[in-house]
Amino acid sequence: MRKTIFVVVLLAVSPLLFAQQALNNDAVIKLVKAGLGDDLIVTTVSASAGSYDISADGLIALKNAGVSDKVVAAIVSKASAPVPAAAPAAAAMSAPVPPDPDDPAAPHDPGVYLLTTSADGKQKMLFIDRAGAGGEKMHRGFASASMAAQIPGAHASARSVDGKPVFYMYFPSTTENGGLGGAGLITSPSQFSLLTLDVKKDHRETAVAKISGFGSMSMGNDSKKTSLIDTVRVRSGVYKVSPSESLKPAEYAFIASTNAAGAAGGTVVIYDFGIDSK
Repeated sequence: MRKTIFVVVLLAVSPLLFAQQALNNDAVIKLVKAGLGDDLIVTTVSASAGSYDISADGLIALKNAGVSDKVVAAIVSKASAPVPAAAPAAAAMSAPVPPDPDDPAAPHDPGVYLLTTSADGKQKMLFIDRAGAGGEKMHRGFASASMAAQIPGAHASARSVDGKPVFYMYFPSTTENGGLGGAGLITSPSQFSLLTLDVKKDHRETAVAKISGFGSMSMGNDSKKTSLIDTVRVRSGVYKVSPSESLKPAEYAFIASTNAAGAAGGTVVIYDFGIDSK
C-alpha cells in the first residue's frame, strides 16, 4: 500500500517539476512512459517553456515512443507560437518627453521669439537676442531736441519675409527676478512700441525721448514710425504678438523703457528684426 501511494504522489508532482524547467521531446516521452494522461501532459506543455524538435524526424520519434496525436499537436502549437517581445524597461517607459523648442505652447526661456518656417516647411521658433544700444544721439531743433537710441549694425540678424510676422513674448514669472532684458519693470507687451528704424551706414536708430526747450524730458516715439500691434494672452506670462497691419520691407524693433530714456536709472530694452522682400 505504501508503494502505491508513493507512485501516485510522484506522478502528481512530476508535472510541477517539469514546469519549472524547459521541456523538450525527451522530457515529454518520459512523461508519457510514466503513465501521465494526455490532458495533464498537454497542460504541462502549454504552461512550461520548451525547446522542441518538430521536424519530420522529431515527430516520427515522438509517435514511435507512444506519444498521442493530442500531445504531439500541443507540442507543435507550442513550438510554433511567436516569442513575445520583451517589455520595454520601466525607466524608458517613464522617461519624460523633452519639450519641443519649436512649439510655442512648450516652456521657453524668457525673451522674444520670431515664429518662422524653415525650407522644409517646418515651424521654427527663432530666439531674438536683446539688441545692445550703441549709444544715444541728440537731434536739436529750434525749440526742442530729441534723443535717439542707436543700434550697432545696419541690419538685424532675425529676419522674415512675412509682412505680418508672429512673435511670442515669454516674461519671467512674478517669483523670478526681473522682467525682459533684466529691466525689472518690462512685464507686458503693452509696454513695447513697434518702431521703424532709420538705417545709417553702420547703425540703426530711432527717437526714444523728447526734450523741451525748458529742459524737461519725456518718452516720445515718432508716431509716423510707430506700428500698432495685436496682442493675445496665451497663458500667464506668455503672449502672441503680431503687427496689426502688414509691414513693408525695412528694419524694425520692439522698444520699451522703464522711464524717460536717458534719465537716471532708465533702461531701454530693444528687440530688433527685419522684413525682407519675398
